[in-house]
Order: sequence, then C-alpha cells, then structure tokens
Amino acid sequence: MTTGQPGNARPTPTDDTPSRPAPTRAGDPPAPPAPAAASTSADTTVTASSSADATVDTGADSPSRAAGTPAASTETPTATNGRPKLDVTKDDIATAGDTKSATKGDGTKAGDTKNATKAGDAKANDAKNATKAGGAKDGDTKDGTKASGAKVAAKDAAQGGAVKDADEAKGTKADDADGDTKPVEADRWEAFASAPEPRPSRLGRAARAVGRLLVHEWTLATLGALALAVLMTWPTLRYPRYTLPQDHWDPSLQAWQMAWSGHILLADPARLWQSNTFFPELWSFAFSDTLLGYAPAGMLGSGPEDAVLRYNIMFVLAHALATLGAYALARQLGAGRIGAAVAGVGYTYAPWLLAQAGHLHVLSNGGIPLALAMLARGHGWSLRHGYRPERRHDAWVYAGWLVAAWQISLGFGIGLPFAYFLAGGVLVVAVLFGVRRLRSGRALPFGRRLLVADLVGGVFFAGVGLLMALPYFQVTELHPYAERTIRDISIFSPPASGFVTAPAESRIWGGLHEGARAALPWHPEMTLLPGFVLYALAIGGLFFSVWRLRHRLLLLVGVLVTMAFAMGTRFFDGTFTYVPLFEHAPGWNALRTPGRLMLWTTLLLALLAAGAITALTDRVRELAAQRIPSWPGPWLRMATLLPLLLVTLEGLNATPHPVVPAQPAAMRSAEGPLLVLPSDQSTDQHVMLWSTSGFPDVVNGGSGFTPRQLDDVRRVSQSFPDQTSVDYLRTLGVRTVVLLRGQVPGTPWEITINAPVESLGITRQDVGDAVVYRL
Repeated sequence: MTTGQPGNARPTPTDDTPSRPAPTRAGDPPAPPAPAAASTSADTTVTASSSADATVDTGADSPSRAAGTPAASTETPTATNGRPKLDVTKDDIATAGDTKSATKGDGTKAGDTKNATKAGDAKANDAKNATKAGGAKDGDTKDGTKASGAKVAAKDAAQGGAVKDADEAKGTKADDADGDTKPVEADRWEAFASAPEPRPSRLGRAARAVGRLLVHEWTLATLGALALAVLMTWPTLRYPRYTLPQDHWDPSLQAWQMAWSGHILLADPARLWQSNTFFPELWSFAFSDTLLGYAPAGMLGSGPEDAVLRYNIMFVLAHALATLGAYALARQLGAGRIGAAVAGVGYTYAPWLLAQAGHLHVLSNGGIPLALAMLARGHGWSLRHGYRPERRHDAWVYAGWLVAAWQISLGFGIGLPFAYFLAGGVLVVAVLFGVRRLRSGRALPFGRRLLVADLVGGVFFAGVGLLMALPYFQVTELHPYAERTIRDISIFSPPASGFVTAPAESRIWGGLHEGARAALPWHPEMTLLPGFVLYALAIGGLFFSVWRLRHRLLLLVGVLVTMAFAMGTRFFDGTFTYVPLFEHAPGWNALRTPGRLMLWTTLLLALLAAGAITALTDRVRELAAQRIPSWPGPWLRMATLLPLLLVTLEGLNATPHPVVPAQPAAMRSAEGPLLVLPSDQSTDQHVMLWSTSGFPDVVNGGSGFTPRQLDDVRRVSQSFPDQTSVDYLRTLGVRTVVLLRGQVPGTPWEITINAPVESLGITRQDVGDAVVYRL
C-alpha cells in the first residue's frame, strides 16, 4: 500500500514478499478518472493470476512481471510532480503476492514463483484471496478506496476464474480488456518441436529390418569373405565346368565323391559305403576321406560337368568359410575387427595351403575355428575378458557341437586331430573348474542347461565320429596292408627348413624358393611357410598385444608344439612327439602326412597376430581422438589396414587350372560292371568322374591305397583281349571293357587293339574314340 503522498512511490507490502507493480510508461494514454481505481484494482487481481500463462520464471527472488497482460494498461492517476501516481491497494499487493505461487498443469504456469501447485489449487487460492480482499476494512486503504470496491473485485475475480476455466478447456485464455483470445504460450514452443514420426507400414518395417541386416557386422563379414574367396582363388570360377585347380587327378576323385554321396543318399542310402567304383570291393567309399558333409551339394545336378562345377563352387566356399570361421574365433576371443580380419586371411590364405589346392578335404577346415568360436560364445568365455557367466547361452553350444560334427564328416585327415583337440579341451576345462572349486571352496557358475547342452552335443559329436570310423575299421580288417607304417610317415615328414619354404603355387615366393624346394624329398607336403608377414605379426604380438602375458606364452607354446608334431619323425625321430601318437592314439596311424598339422600352427600364429593388430588399432584410435585438429585420424586408421593388405598379398596364388579330360562317348552308354583300359592311379580317377553319368559299377578306382584285386586286374588285363584275361574278367562279373584309343600308344594294347575277337566269344565295337568289348 502507498501513503498517497507525491514523494513516496514505493509501496509498503502487506505480504512477506516485496512486490513492485509495473509502472505506467511515458507516452501511455492519460489516466481515467479516479473512481475507476477500485475496479482497476480488481482487474489487476485477476490479471495477476491469469498472467501466469504469459510469463517466464526468472528466479524465486525476482519481482513479478506480467508482461503483455492487462496490468500493463491499468489506468493510473498522475501525481502533482509529473510522475505517475501509484494507486495500489492492499488487495492489489496481496494479489501480487499470491502470484508468487506458480500453478502447474493444464498448460498454465505462473511467472516468478516460489512454490508449484496444481492448476485447480491455484484457481481456488485466487478466489480465496479475492474473497479476503472483499472483506478488507475501509481503514486498510490509504487512497480512499471503499470496501464495496473490494467486494466487486472479489466478484470479478470469481467470474474471471470461471471464464478462465472455460478458456483453458478450449486451449486459450481470456483477455481482461476486450475478451479477445490468443494461443497459450506452450503452443508457440510446440511450433519448434519436430513433427511426430509417422508409423511405418508393414512393408516399410520389413525394408528397415532388411537394411539393418545388410549393414550388420556378420553380414558384411560373410559377404567380404565370399568376395575375397572369389578373388583369391581366381580363375577357379572363370571356366567352372571345364577346369579344376592345381591338377585334374585328386580333384576328379573328390568331385566324384560329392556326386556319389548326394546321388546314393537319394537313391539307396543303405549302399552309401558300397560305391560304384573298385568293383567288386566292399566298403570302397571308405578307401579315402569322403567329404560326406558336402552330400547336400551332391544332390544337385548330374554328370561330369555338373560334378566339376560343384567342386569348383565348394572349393571357393571352403575358402570363404575358413576366413569367416577364423574371423569369428578371433572376435569371440576379444580381437577387434581389423585384427580378426588379419587372423581370417592369414589362416585361410597362408602360402603353404596353396600346395594343397588339389586336396579339398584339407582346405575344408573352416568348421574348426567356427565350432571353437561357437563353443566359446556359448560358454561365455573370451581370451581377453575371461569367463563371463552372464554371457552363457546353450543354443551356441548346440550349434558349436553340430558344426564340429559336420567338420569331422568331411574327413579324418583334418577331423581326427580336431577331435583329439576337443577331447583335450574338455578335459582341461573340467580340471580347471575342479581346481578352482578346491581353492575357493565354491564352484564357478555353470548351469544345468549348459551342462545338458555339452553332454548332448558331445555325445552327438562322438556318435558321428564313431559312425564315420566304423567303415574304416572294416577296410582295415579286409585290407591290413592299407595301414600306414613309421616308414611311410618318414617319407612325408618335412625338415625344419620347410617352415620357411613356399610352394611353387605362391605368386610372391614361389619363384624365389625354387632352389629350397629342390632340396626337399617331397616338396608338395613339405613346403610349410605360413607367411613371413604372419610370422612378423605373431612375433610382435608376443610383446605388444591385447592378450594377457600368460595367454601369449600359451599361444607361443602351442605354436612350437604343433611345429614339432608337424615335423613327424624329423624332430628327434618323433620319439617324444609323433611316434607315441602313431602307436597308441586310435586312428592316428591312418595319417600319413604330418605336415598338415601345420594348420594348427597357422591358426595360433593368426591369433597372436590378431592380438597385436587389435592393440595397434586401439592405440591409433586413442591417438586420433586426442589430436586437435583431428585430420590425421583417418590416415592413422588407414595405416592399420597395412598388415591386412600385406597378409593378403602374400596369399596370392599362381595355381594352374588344367582342363578336365572330356568324358568318352562310350562311357555314356556302356553297361556295367565295366573296366576301362588303360588302368592306373591317375587314369582311374578320371574314370571315377566319368562314371557320374548313371553311376555304373566300374572296376577302376583311385585312392590312398590300391586293393590287391585291382592290382591283379591291371596285371592280367595287360594281354587283353585274350582267353586268360576274358575268363578272369568274367569271373569278377565284368560285362564290358572300354579301351581308350587315345591312351594306348606305348602300351601293350597298341598291338592288340585291332586283333580279331570272334574266337573269344566276345564282340567288339568302335564308339567314338574308344573300342567297346562286350563279354
């Protein structure tokens, strides 16, 4: 309240908080007559409450300012000294004090507030304050304002509250001067808000899901592995129906194996191991590694050309799977993306594997690292982070054992060491868990579901291995001479120099190492260079890595031990390494090439390299983030790709791709059982491929060993056609003999091919470039 004297313009508050009404600006219209002051005071009371919609909170201690509200246009008398006269009543000050409490909700806020209350409570308080103002006595006013004016103010406040309620329900507020409406302040800010995202259609959601899938790490890794496999094995897919990588002998045999398994599983699964070759031998499909895991691919297509196409496709896919498997293992163990890529490329395209281009069962090793990655993921274990029980998942365990079983179905040449590694790994883990329990008094969390998954998966893996091994046991009983001896192992055991010698198929090192290869007794199985770049990265990984020191030392020990085993009898005569396994480990005596254990050396070297590259990339990322400006960052990050590029370049191949001999026209219509002459290891592998047209029974066959009966057939048939050979072949059940004219020069058949046969009781017919004899 004011004193009414001209020199004192500061109001004396009746509330506990000082408040200054908004003064009239210079240039405002002249004040109306004095009797309107009481009404104006009441209007100001209502405005102080309603002005909350148009004010911004500037602090608890700031005076209340109703900017742009009717209070700014309140009629104010002018003092005698020319300054505006403040006509403020106790009701005005009380009402202004009440505006210190802010009303929230329903889109209404009060400026310069100390306490927040709901909108309904604020309205009730406004009406209550107005009522109290109406009950004020005449003595409370210093400028002659009467109590009736306060009552009118209370009535107006109540009416203003009702109007305000109606306006708030419509999303607006009432203007006290002329009743016009304007938008609530919140609507002005909503104009700056982003528009709500429309709900995508079902097709849109599907497109987004596909997009997320395409940019996922594992999608990109898979596509990258496939693209790299096509490039690194080129020109395998240039003429995929007519050429084979490296040579056309062992690849022809393996192309037949895939075709036979797919064909017979659809036609007569019970005859799987009784193949159409080596007639009339039993269990002939077990005379070598079978690639049985590729049988689904063998169900597609028929004939030699489709068999060659199938082989080339699987040849490329085997490289892609090996890259992806090693990448997955390195990532699961804790390596970064670039480090894992180095591990995948180094494992798959190591120079020594170029010499194995004709052995698909050796190149088909991607299931080994992939199964290990899945098993580690399912058990929540990582080389970098250790055992994390919260990351256990039994589905990954089942998948890991399933992939392991598929890997062993491709052959025991690679699968048998893998089986022993898994058995040893299970034993070591069980011992470590037991030791941990004894030392700490409590067992590590494992879980019943995980235990069941391991038991079921392990039994399934062992069952597949046993079913695969039974036919080989039968072959060993029927052909005891098929077993390997220590002398056989010595022939294929590489010296230490083989670890730094590249095969001729290496585009980078092949020509440079020609002299070193000449000093090796059997260089196709003794050139075991995993790559000089991989060696360097692995050595660096011993000193600078994300792996712990003990893990690096364990990987180093693994590298040295596998190298010693890969040397066979060349490492102290194998007395402490290969020979004990050969003599006591079941099935180990069937492995004649110790050098293929270099696969495990390469995998361990790749993991050491992955640790080093991951540490490098992490450090580069830190340096790039600290630089100001950050422009050198991309160059530093690109530098981390240099090891990957070098490893890739070292794996470039110069593998020949010879054209496969065409199938003779006589083979398409000849009735079995039949014999194709001349017969030897190399020619018989072509005959096996040609027999994929209908799969007639053929005496011919090529494998890791030669049955004695086939030796007898080759010896007796040297004089064909004569009575002795005809009678012998009839005894075996042979009905047709096909003599290939193109291969008889320099053989005994060069003279007898045109001899008359009427006296032998057989017929002779020329079919294309062959002579067909029907017995």
